[in-house]
Amino acid sequence: MAEEKVKEIKMGGRQRNMGPKPKLNNPGKIFMRLMARVLSGYAFHVVVAVVCIVISIMCSIKGIFFLQSLIDDFIIPLIGAENPDFSLLRHEILSIAVVYVVGIVAVYIQSKIMVYVSQGTLKNLRIEIFEKMEKLPISYFDTHSHGDIMSVYTNDIDTLRQMISQSLPQLLNSGITIVSTLISMIILSPVLTGVSLLMVGVQIFITGKVAGGSSRYFIEQQKQLGSLNGFIEEMVEGQKVVKVFNHEQINIDKFNELNDSLFGSAKKANQYVNVLGPINAQLGNLSYVLCAIVGGILVFNSGTGILALSVGDLASFLTFNKSVNMPINQISQQFNAIVMGLAGAERIFKLLDEIPETDEGYVTLVNVKRNQEFKGEATCTERTDEHAAPLVASEGEWLETEEKTGIWAWKHFHKAEGTTSYVKLTGDVVFDGVDFGYVPEKTVLHDIKLYAKPGQKIALVGTTGAGKTTITNLLNRFYDIQDGKIRYDGININKIKKDDLRRSLGIVLQDVHLFSGTIRENIRYGKLDATDEEVEAAAKLANADGFIRRLPDGYDTVIKSDGGSLSQGQRQLIAIARTAIADPPVLILDEATSSIDTRTEKLVQAGMDGLMKGRTTFVIAHRLSTVRNSDCIMVLDGGRIIERGTHDELIKEKGRYYTLYTGAKSEAAGA
Repeated sequence: MAEEKVKEIKMGGRQRNMGPKPKLNNPGKIFMRLMARVLSGYAFHVVVAVVCIVISIMCSIKGIFFLQSLIDDFIIPLIGAENPDFSLLRHEILSIAVVYVVGIVAVYIQSKIMVYVSQGTLKNLRIEIFEKMEKLPISYFDTHSHGDIMSVYTNDIDTLRQMISQSLPQLLNSGITIVSTLISMIILSPVLTGVSLLMVGVQIFITGKVAGGSSRYFIEQQKQLGSLNGFIEEMVEGQKVVKVFNHEQINIDKFNELNDSLFGSAKKANQYVNVLGPINAQLGNLSYVLCAIVGGILVFNSGTGILALSVGDLASFLTFNKSVNMPINQISQQFNAIVMGLAGAERIFKLLDEIPETDEGYVTLVNVKRNQEFKGEATCTERTDEHAAPLVASEGEWLETEEKTGIWAWKHFHKAEGTTSYVKLTGDVVFDGVDFGYVPEKTVLHDIKLYAKPGQKIALVGTTGAGKTTITNLLNRFYDIQDGKIRYDGININKIKKDDLRRSLGIVLQDVHLFSGTIRENIRYGKLDATDEEVEAAAKLANADGFIRRLPDGYDTVIKSDGGSLSQGQRQLIAIARTAIADPPVLILDEATSSIDTRTEKLVQAGMDGLMKGRTTFVIAHRLSTVRNSDCIMVLDGGRIIERGTHDELIKEKGRYYTLYTGAKSEAAGA
């Protein structure tokens, strides 16, 4: 498996190098969509920020024009004066100082506002991403790297932070500065403005060429960063496996390969950026020198009309020349930050555009109590299959209540008749001719017919990949079937709201996941309003109470890193207690005791027997000794049920179950 992933990574690297150059899909649409989100929540703040930008630019321009007045109206006239009067000059200096203070305040306000806008926008995006993630189907997480998903929350969000708080305000500032500066330059000297525009054209041409070459590498950098994060996340989770099989060096080599690819893209992207700055700076200096030479000639020749130019005009113009070159250089520097931001936004919107898990169900699960005034006879729904007993619909017998009665019923609104009936939740499950494939072109379950009456224990056995876990995934509607029907208490599960359907099912998986928090909180996860007494009762039922009380803080012991400080068996016991406290009518035990030693298994099995009593239970097990007392054992092979019956019946048949059971006993004896 590891070698295949190495080949996949290497092949992916070659495809990236040999394939089409990465590019943004419709960057204009991405930009407008991003701006719509910014403005939807912070339009007023953005308007104020723009006004502050304009004020700060106008203050700067006023300061540059003051340089002309300072030279032409004060310095030159005062040179050689017998009794120079500086009072007016002092007044002008104080006035321009006030202008600069206003500009500083405007810049400060604009910066504060944009930080608020950017962080607020990112906060809302993170909320939206997380809410969307919680609504995505299980299939999405089965087909996407968890590290790559995490990269959306971290790297892609961070590129947007820089883009919104810095790059976009800088671009707006630079654009307004260029326009206002060019107007001011034309007022001072149209001739020198022509010289400046010639050099501006050269700068824009070079900037477009260089920036266009770097943008694709910035886009590739974001994608490769997500791949690298996905690989790191996978290796962190699988460190024990890595060390057991001595794959440290193999993983180092794979990491270096991914890291080298990221390094290559980042190096090329930043090389372009680092070259662009000095080029534009030197072109700006060249423009300054040319304007100084031409301007000096015009001053000395004392021309008229458009050729007229004073010393003050030249000094102000040269300052404007620097002012117009600086924003061009800033735009070139911010261009790639915007490309990175748009690349991050594209990945964010791609996640947000994923199709959420659909739910067209309308049958809900409610608490009910008996209707004491009901005098009629309970009616029975018609059942077409011969294997299941009639199900009491009990219309009128049950009343919906807000009380926690412990009696649950399916609330079924019949649109055609405009009536509502309540079907008591009992755990009657029927699979009728079910076909399923994770992809349409490949069916993995074929014509599955399965009947589980309330309280029965149904065991699913077979070799790995036979389809056992897939059946339970269909009952939860983690995936939807292609053909056939699944009925729950006589109701097609497609009509039941998924939240209510899953609330009625208790699952103990082979791979246990514990959340950061106390053991008490992890058990209470199955029933958030459970009391401490109920938590402890559930732990006792699962035989977890003993080891929990031996921990330093008992039930208040804090679990971190998915319960890494606990043994696999202890983690499994907590998971069983978490299911027990939910008190579901249907249980799914997917290798629930596979990680528990034989001695602990006997203790757990006693608790499990109490938990399973009166509940419909589906048991998936490789240890066939745990399913001997099942009401019905179903043997799967290649996605088909090939045998069914009790343990004794299947042993007598001497078919596949007999082979599996006797082979397992032989292996156990040999061990």
